Amino acid sequence: MRRPDRRVLPTIIGVSVLTTLAANTAVLVAHRQGGDGPQATPQTAHQRFVAASSNGQLSPTAIAPLGKRRSPQVMVAAPASLPPEVIEKVRRVKGVQGVEVVDAVQAMVAGKRVGLLGVDPSTFRNYTPKPTAQSDALWRNIAGGDVAISFTMGNDGGVQLGTQIPVGGKQKQSTLRVGAYATMGIADVDAVISHASARSLGMPSANAMLVSAPKAKATKLIKELRKLLPKQARAVEVSPKIDYPQARKLPDANGQVMTAQQVQTVIRAAHTRLGWPYVWGGESEAEGGYDCSGLMQYAFARAGIRLPRVAADQARAGWVIPYSKAQPGDMLIWANDPTAPGYISHIALYLGDGKMLAAPRRGTVVQIQNVYTRNMRGAVRVNPRQAARVAG
Repeated sequence: MRRPDRRVLPTIIGVSVLTTLAANTAVLVAHRQGGDGPQATPQTAHQRFVAASSNGQLSPTAIAPLGKRRSPQVMVAAPASLPPEVIEKVRRVKGVQGVEVVDAVQAMVAGKRVGLLGVDPSTFRNYTPKPTAQSDALWRNIAGGDVAISFTMGNDGGVQLGTQIPVGGKQKQSTLRVGAYATMGIADVDAVISHASARSLGMPSANAMLVSAPKAKATKLIKELRKLLPKQARAVEVSPKIDYPQARKLPDANGQVMTAQQVQTVIRAAHTRLGWPYVWGGESEAEGGYDCSGLMQYAFARAGIRLPRVAADQARAGWVIPYSKAQPGDMLIWANDPTAPGYISHIALYLGDGKMLAAPRRGTVVQIQNVYTRNMRGAVRVNPRQAARVAG
Protein backbone atom coordinates (compact mmCIF):
# COMPACT_ATOMS: atom_id res chain seq x y z
CA MET A 1 0.00 0.00 0.00
CA ARG A 2 2.85 2.44 0.04
CA ARG A 3 6.55 2.90 0.51
CA PRO A 4 7.22 3.57 4.20
CA ASP A 5 9.97 6.12 3.56
CA ARG A 6 7.23 8.46 2.27
CA ARG A 7 6.26 9.17 5.89
CA VAL A 8 9.07 8.09 8.15
CA LEU A 9 12.68 7.20 8.70
CA PRO A 10 15.04 10.07 7.93
CA THR A 11 18.22 9.04 9.72
CA ILE A 12 20.77 6.56 8.34
CA ILE A 13 21.97 4.09 10.97
CA GLY A 14 24.63 1.40 10.93
CA VAL A 15 25.50 -1.09 8.24
CA SER A 16 22.67 -3.59 8.51
CA VAL A 17 19.77 -1.15 8.62
CA LEU A 18 18.55 1.81 6.63
CA THR A 19 16.83 4.42 8.75
CA THR A 20 15.05 4.75 12.07
CA LEU A 21 11.34 5.16 12.39
CA ALA A 22 10.78 8.80 13.29
CA ALA A 23 7.45 9.71 11.83
CA ASN A 24 5.98 13.17 11.59
CA THR A 25 2.52 11.79 10.87
CA ALA A 26 0.50 8.88 12.20
CA VAL A 27 2.52 5.66 12.43
CA LEU A 28 -0.05 3.08 13.35
CA VAL A 29 -2.58 0.76 11.88
CA ALA A 30 -0.72 -1.79 9.84
CA HIS A 31 -1.61 -1.59 6.26
CA ARG A 32 -1.51 -2.12 2.62
CA GLN A 33 -3.89 -3.71 0.28
CA GLY A 34 -5.90 -6.72 1.29
CA GLY A 35 -7.67 -8.71 -1.38
CA ASP A 36 -11.41 -8.99 -1.57
CA GLY A 37 -11.62 -12.56 -0.31
CA PRO A 38 -13.59 -13.66 2.77
CA GLN A 39 -12.31 -12.66 6.20
CA ALA A 40 -10.91 -15.54 8.25
CA THR A 41 -11.70 -16.16 11.89
CA PRO A 42 -8.84 -15.81 14.42
CA GLN A 43 -8.61 -19.62 14.71
CA THR A 44 -8.35 -20.03 10.95
CA ALA A 45 -5.79 -17.24 10.81
CA HIS A 46 -3.62 -19.01 13.39
CA GLN A 47 -3.72 -22.21 11.39
CA ARG A 48 -3.21 -20.68 7.95
CA PHE A 49 -0.84 -17.83 8.70
CA VAL A 50 1.70 -19.35 11.11
CA ALA A 51 4.40 -21.75 9.95
CA ALA A 52 5.27 -24.90 11.86
CA SER A 53 7.83 -24.27 14.58
CA SER A 54 11.43 -24.27 13.36
CA ASN A 55 13.09 -24.25 16.78
CA GLY A 56 12.47 -27.28 18.96
CA GLN A 57 15.02 -26.08 21.52
CA LEU A 58 12.74 -23.38 22.91
CA SER A 59 11.39 -24.24 26.34
CA PRO A 60 7.61 -24.39 26.88
CA THR A 61 7.91 -21.22 28.97
CA ALA A 62 9.97 -19.27 26.41
CA ILE A 63 6.94 -17.10 25.67
CA ALA A 64 4.75 -15.71 28.42
CA PRO A 65 0.99 -16.26 28.10
CA LEU A 66 -1.06 -13.44 26.66
CA GLY A 67 -1.52 -10.76 29.30
CA LYS A 68 -3.82 -7.77 29.42
CA ARG A 69 -4.15 -6.40 25.92
CA ARG A 70 -3.45 -2.70 25.53
CA SER A 71 -4.26 -0.32 22.72
CA PRO A 72 -1.32 1.99 21.94
CA GLN A 73 -2.31 5.62 21.38
CA VAL A 74 1.14 7.08 20.59
CA MET A 75 4.39 5.85 19.09
CA VAL A 76 7.69 7.51 19.94
CA ALA A 77 10.77 6.94 17.78
CA ALA A 78 14.30 8.34 17.74
CA PRO A 79 17.51 7.82 15.72
CA ALA A 80 19.32 6.39 18.77
CA SER A 81 18.45 4.59 22.00
CA LEU A 82 16.02 6.42 24.24
CA PRO A 83 17.59 7.15 27.64
CA PRO A 84 16.20 4.89 30.41
CA GLU A 85 15.34 7.92 32.51
CA VAL A 86 13.22 9.32 29.66
CA ILE A 87 11.35 6.04 29.32
CA GLU A 88 10.68 6.04 33.05
CA LYS A 89 9.37 9.61 32.94
CA VAL A 90 7.00 8.63 30.14
CA ARG A 91 5.69 5.74 32.25
CA ARG A 92 4.82 8.26 34.98
CA VAL A 93 2.90 10.66 32.73
CA LYS A 94 -0.69 11.06 33.87
CA GLY A 95 -3.01 8.67 32.06
CA VAL A 96 -0.27 6.36 30.76
CA GLN A 97 -1.13 2.74 31.55
CA GLY A 98 1.59 0.97 29.60
CA VAL A 99 4.83 1.55 27.71
CA GLU A 100 6.41 -1.04 25.41
CA VAL A 101 10.01 -0.40 24.33
CA VAL A 102 11.05 -1.66 20.88
CA ASP A 103 13.88 -1.42 18.35
CA ALA A 104 12.75 0.37 15.18
CA VAL A 105 14.37 0.80 11.77
CA GLN A 106 13.62 0.84 8.12
CA ALA A 107 15.23 -2.15 6.46
CA MET A 108 15.23 -4.29 3.36
CA VAL A 109 12.96 -7.31 3.85
CA ALA A 110 12.61 -9.69 0.90
CA GLY A 111 13.76 -6.89 -1.38
CA LYS A 112 11.19 -4.39 -0.08
CA ARG A 113 12.02 -1.34 2.01
CA VAL A 114 9.74 -1.58 5.06
CA GLY A 115 9.51 -0.71 8.73
CA LEU A 116 11.06 -3.40 10.95
CA LEU A 117 10.66 -3.78 14.72
CA GLY A 118 12.73 -5.77 17.20
CA VAL A 119 10.53 -6.78 20.14
CA ASP A 120 10.15 -8.87 23.27
CA PRO A 121 7.59 -11.44 22.06
CA SER A 122 6.24 -12.02 25.58
CA THR A 123 5.25 -8.40 26.15
CA PHE A 124 4.88 -6.83 22.72
CA ARG A 125 2.10 -9.28 21.85
CA ASN A 126 -0.15 -7.44 24.31
CA TYR A 127 -0.05 -4.34 22.07
CA THR A 128 -1.09 -6.09 18.85
CA PRO A 129 -4.49 -6.88 17.26
CA LYS A 130 -6.38 -9.69 18.97
CA PRO A 131 -5.84 -12.50 16.42
CA THR A 132 -2.11 -11.76 16.35
CA ALA A 133 -1.85 -11.42 20.13
CA GLN A 134 -3.59 -14.73 20.79
CA SER A 135 -1.24 -16.95 18.79
CA ASP A 136 1.39 -18.56 21.05
CA ALA A 137 2.90 -20.32 18.01
CA LEU A 138 3.43 -17.01 16.23
CA TRP A 139 5.37 -15.50 19.10
CA ARG A 140 7.37 -18.70 19.68
CA ASN A 141 8.48 -18.54 16.05
CA ILE A 142 9.61 -14.93 16.48
CA ALA A 143 11.47 -15.83 19.67
CA GLY A 144 13.10 -18.71 17.78
CA GLY A 145 14.59 -16.36 15.18
CA ASP A 146 11.85 -16.07 12.55
CA VAL A 147 10.48 -12.88 11.03
CA ALA A 148 6.74 -12.17 11.01
CA ILE A 149 5.53 -10.06 8.09
CA SER A 150 2.23 -8.26 7.60
CA PHE A 151 -0.60 -10.17 5.99
CA THR A 152 -0.57 -7.91 2.96
CA MET A 153 3.18 -8.16 2.46
CA GLY A 154 2.74 -11.91 2.32
CA ASN A 155 -0.56 -12.11 0.47
CA ASP A 156 -0.11 -9.25 -2.00
CA GLY A 157 3.66 -8.86 -1.83
CA GLY A 158 4.16 -12.50 -2.77
CA VAL A 159 6.42 -13.41 0.19
CA GLN A 160 5.61 -17.03 1.00
CA LEU A 161 5.11 -18.40 4.49
CA GLY A 162 7.95 -20.64 5.65
CA THR A 163 10.47 -19.43 3.05
CA GLN A 164 13.90 -18.00 3.77
CA ILE A 165 14.22 -14.30 2.93
CA PRO A 166 16.98 -11.67 3.22
CA VAL A 167 16.58 -9.10 6.01
CA GLY A 168 18.88 -6.16 6.75
CA GLY A 169 20.41 -3.22 4.91
CA LYS A 170 21.23 -2.71 1.25
CA GLN A 171 24.84 -3.83 1.73
CA LYS A 172 24.58 -6.46 4.48
CA GLN A 173 21.70 -8.85 5.04
CA SER A 174 20.95 -12.03 6.96
CA THR A 175 18.57 -14.81 5.97
CA LEU A 176 15.52 -15.34 8.18
CA ARG A 177 12.54 -17.64 7.86
CA VAL A 178 9.05 -16.18 7.41
CA GLY A 179 7.41 -17.62 10.52
CA ALA A 180 4.04 -15.89 10.26
CA TYR A 181 1.75 -13.53 8.45
CA ALA A 182 0.64 -11.13 11.16
CA THR A 183 -0.29 -7.47 10.91
CA MET A 184 0.83 -5.71 14.08
CA GLY A 185 -1.49 -2.71 13.86
CA ILE A 186 1.33 -0.25 13.18
CA ALA A 187 1.34 1.56 9.86
CA ASP A 188 4.72 1.53 8.14
CA VAL A 189 5.71 -1.59 10.07
CA ASP A 190 5.54 -4.72 7.93
CA ALA A 191 8.04 -6.95 9.72
CA VAL A 192 8.78 -7.95 13.32
CA ILE A 193 11.67 -9.91 14.80
CA SER A 194 12.96 -10.54 18.33
CA HIS A 195 15.36 -8.24 20.17
CA ALA A 196 18.06 -10.91 19.75
CA SER A 197 17.57 -11.02 15.98
CA ALA A 198 17.58 -7.21 15.90
CA ARG A 199 20.94 -7.11 17.66
CA SER A 200 22.40 -9.56 15.17
CA LEU A 201 21.33 -7.23 12.35
CA GLY A 202 22.95 -4.23 14.00
CA MET A 203 19.69 -2.41 14.72
CA PRO A 204 19.65 0.39 17.29
CA SER A 205 18.43 -0.80 20.67
CA ALA A 206 15.38 0.62 22.45
CA ASN A 207 15.01 3.62 20.14
CA ALA A 208 11.21 3.52 20.05
CA MET A 209 8.24 2.84 22.29
CA LEU A 210 4.49 2.38 22.17
CA VAL A 211 2.52 4.34 24.75
CA SER A 212 -0.91 3.19 25.93
CA ALA A 213 -3.09 5.87 27.52
CA PRO A 214 -6.64 4.92 26.50
CA LYS A 215 -8.40 7.73 28.36
CA ALA A 216 -6.03 10.50 27.30
CA LYS A 217 -6.58 12.82 24.35
CA ALA A 218 -3.83 11.97 21.90
CA THR A 219 -2.93 15.55 20.98
CA LYS A 220 -2.59 16.52 24.63
CA LEU A 221 -0.58 13.40 25.42
CA ILE A 222 1.82 14.06 22.54
CA LYS A 223 2.32 17.62 23.74
CA GLU A 224 3.25 16.32 27.21
CA LEU A 225 5.59 13.66 25.82
CA ARG A 226 7.45 16.15 23.63
CA LYS A 227 8.52 18.01 26.76
CA LEU A 228 10.30 14.87 27.93
CA LEU A 229 11.81 13.50 24.74
CA PRO A 230 15.27 14.06 23.24
CA LYS A 231 15.43 16.68 20.50
CA GLN A 232 15.44 14.24 17.56
CA ALA A 233 12.68 11.99 18.92
CA ARG A 234 9.19 12.17 17.44
CA ALA A 235 5.84 11.33 19.01
CA VAL A 236 2.91 10.57 16.72
CA GLU A 237 -0.66 9.41 17.14
CA VAL A 238 -1.41 5.75 16.60
CA SER A 239 -4.64 4.67 14.91
CA PRO A 240 -6.47 8.00 14.94
CA LYS A 241 -10.25 7.77 14.85
CA ILE A 242 -12.01 8.08 11.50
CA ASP A 243 -14.58 10.87 11.20
CA TYR A 244 -18.12 9.53 10.65
CA PRO A 245 -20.38 12.64 10.44
CA GLN A 246 -23.95 12.80 9.24
CA ALA A 247 -23.95 13.34 5.48
CA ARG A 248 -26.21 16.39 5.68
CA LYS A 249 -23.56 18.22 7.71
CA LEU A 250 -20.86 17.91 5.08
CA PRO A 251 -19.54 21.32 3.94
CA ASP A 252 -19.81 22.03 0.23
CA ALA A 253 -17.28 24.76 -0.57
CA ASN A 254 -14.20 26.76 0.45
CA GLY A 255 -11.73 23.97 -0.16
CA GLN A 256 -13.45 21.55 2.20
CA VAL A 257 -14.56 19.25 -0.61
CA MET A 258 -13.32 18.76 -4.16
CA THR A 259 -14.59 20.91 -6.98
CA ALA A 260 -16.35 19.31 -9.96
CA GLN A 261 -13.24 19.95 -12.03
CA GLN A 262 -11.01 18.22 -9.48
CA VAL A 263 -13.34 15.22 -9.42
CA GLN A 264 -13.15 14.88 -13.19
CA THR A 265 -9.37 15.28 -13.15
CA VAL A 266 -9.00 12.51 -10.56
CA ILE A 267 -11.24 10.14 -12.52
CA ARG A 268 -9.48 10.85 -15.82
CA ALA A 269 -6.06 10.34 -14.22
CA ALA A 270 -7.11 7.02 -12.70
CA HIS A 271 -8.37 5.85 -16.10
CA THR A 272 -4.91 6.42 -17.59
CA ARG A 273 -3.56 3.70 -15.28
CA LEU A 274 -5.96 0.99 -16.52
CA GLY A 275 -4.10 -2.19 -17.39
CA TRP A 276 -1.05 -1.46 -15.26
CA PRO A 277 -0.07 -4.44 -13.02
CA TYR A 278 -0.82 -4.56 -9.32
CA VAL A 279 2.53 -4.10 -7.55
CA TRP A 280 2.66 -4.08 -3.75
CA GLY A 281 4.22 -0.74 -2.76
CA GLY A 282 3.82 0.61 -6.30
CA GLU A 283 2.90 4.27 -6.70
CA SER A 284 4.35 5.25 -10.08
CA GLU A 285 5.62 3.91 -13.38
CA ALA A 286 9.03 3.52 -11.74
CA GLU A 287 7.78 0.51 -9.73
CA GLY A 288 6.14 -1.03 -12.79
CA GLY A 289 2.63 -0.75 -11.39
CA TYR A 290 0.41 0.34 -8.52
CA ASP A 291 -1.21 -0.97 -5.39
CA CYS A 292 -4.60 0.33 -4.27
CA SER A 293 -3.48 3.33 -2.24
CA GLY A 294 -0.62 4.09 -4.60
CA LEU A 295 -3.20 4.38 -7.38
CA MET A 296 -5.31 6.76 -5.28
CA GLN A 297 -2.30 8.90 -4.43
CA TYR A 298 -1.33 9.11 -8.10
CA ALA A 299 -4.82 10.05 -9.33
CA PHE A 300 -5.55 12.66 -6.67
CA ALA A 301 -2.11 14.25 -7.10
CA ARG A 302 -3.03 15.03 -10.71
CA ALA A 303 -5.80 17.25 -9.30
CA GLY A 304 -3.43 18.96 -6.86
CA ILE A 305 -4.66 16.96 -3.84
CA ARG A 306 -2.01 15.45 -1.60
CA LEU A 307 -3.08 12.17 -0.03
CA PRO A 308 -1.19 10.17 2.59
CA ARG A 309 0.28 6.90 1.31
CA VAL A 310 -1.53 4.04 3.07
CA ALA A 311 -5.20 3.10 2.79
CA ALA A 312 -5.73 3.33 6.55
CA ASP A 313 -4.55 6.95 6.47
CA GLN A 314 -6.32 7.81 3.23
CA ALA A 315 -9.55 6.83 4.99
CA ARG A 316 -8.95 9.87 7.22
CA ALA A 317 -8.55 12.26 4.28
CA GLY A 318 -12.15 13.43 4.59
CA TRP A 319 -15.49 12.28 5.98
CA VAL A 320 -16.56 8.65 5.95
CA ILE A 321 -20.16 8.36 4.76
CA PRO A 322 -22.42 5.40 3.93
CA TYR A 323 -21.86 3.80 0.55
CA SER A 324 -25.47 4.66 -0.29
CA LYS A 325 -24.44 8.35 -0.22
CA ALA A 326 -21.31 7.89 -2.35
CA GLN A 327 -20.71 10.11 -5.37
CA PRO A 328 -18.18 9.85 -8.22
CA GLY A 329 -14.76 10.89 -6.96
CA ASP A 330 -15.29 9.47 -3.47
CA MET A 331 -13.01 6.69 -2.27
CA LEU A 332 -14.45 3.37 -1.07
CA ILE A 333 -12.78 1.58 1.86
CA TRP A 334 -12.66 -2.02 3.13
CA ALA A 335 -11.30 -3.87 6.16
CA ASN A 336 -10.11 -7.19 4.66
CA ASP A 337 -7.08 -8.12 6.79
CA PRO A 338 -7.93 -11.25 8.85
CA THR A 339 -4.98 -10.68 11.20
CA ALA A 340 -6.10 -7.12 12.10
CA PRO A 341 -9.91 -6.93 12.01
CA GLY A 342 -11.25 -3.43 11.48
CA TYR A 343 -8.07 -2.10 9.93
CA ILE A 344 -8.68 -0.32 6.61
CA SER A 345 -6.62 -2.38 4.19
CA HIS A 346 -8.12 -1.70 0.75
CA ILE A 347 -9.32 1.39 -1.10
CA ALA A 348 -10.76 2.21 -4.54
CA LEU A 349 -12.16 5.14 -6.54
CA TYR A 350 -15.93 5.29 -6.95
CA LEU A 351 -17.09 6.06 -10.51
CA GLY A 352 -20.84 5.98 -9.93
CA ASP A 353 -23.55 3.51 -11.01
CA GLY A 354 -22.08 0.73 -8.88
CA LYS A 355 -18.66 0.85 -10.60
CA MET A 356 -15.21 1.52 -9.14
CA LEU A 357 -11.67 1.80 -10.45
CA ALA A 358 -9.17 -0.21 -8.40
CA ALA A 359 -5.87 -2.04 -8.16
CA PRO A 360 -7.35 -5.18 -6.57
CA ARG A 361 -4.51 -7.51 -5.53
CA ARG A 362 -1.43 -9.42 -6.66
CA GLY A 363 -1.90 -11.12 -10.02
CA THR A 364 -4.37 -8.53 -11.32
CA VAL A 365 -4.16 -5.20 -13.13
CA VAL A 366 -5.72 -1.79 -12.52
CA GLN A 367 -9.30 -2.25 -13.69
CA ILE A 368 -12.93 -1.17 -13.46
CA GLN A 369 -14.96 -3.45 -11.19
CA ASN A 370 -18.46 -3.80 -9.85
CA VAL A 371 -18.59 -2.48 -6.28
CA TYR A 372 -18.80 -5.24 -3.67
CA THR A 373 -19.89 -4.54 -0.09
CA ARG A 374 -18.37 -7.45 1.83
CA ASN A 375 -16.13 -5.96 4.55
CA MET A 376 -16.84 -2.45 3.21
CA ARG A 377 -16.64 0.36 5.76
CA GLY A 378 -18.16 3.15 3.65
CA ALA A 379 -17.05 5.92 1.32
CA VAL A 380 -14.62 8.80 1.93
CA ARG A 381 -15.69 12.28 0.78
CA VAL A 382 -12.24 13.84 0.35
CA ASN A 383 -11.46 17.11 2.11
CA PRO A 384 -8.33 18.49 0.35
CA ARG A 385 -7.21 20.45 3.40
CA GLN A 386 -7.64 17.52 5.75
CA ALA A 387 -5.91 15.21 3.29
CA ALA A 388 -2.86 17.48 3.25
CA ARG A 389 -2.78 17.58 7.07
CA VAL A 390 -2.93 13.80 7.32
CA ALA A 391 -0.23 13.44 4.65
CA GLY A 392 2.05 15.58 6.82
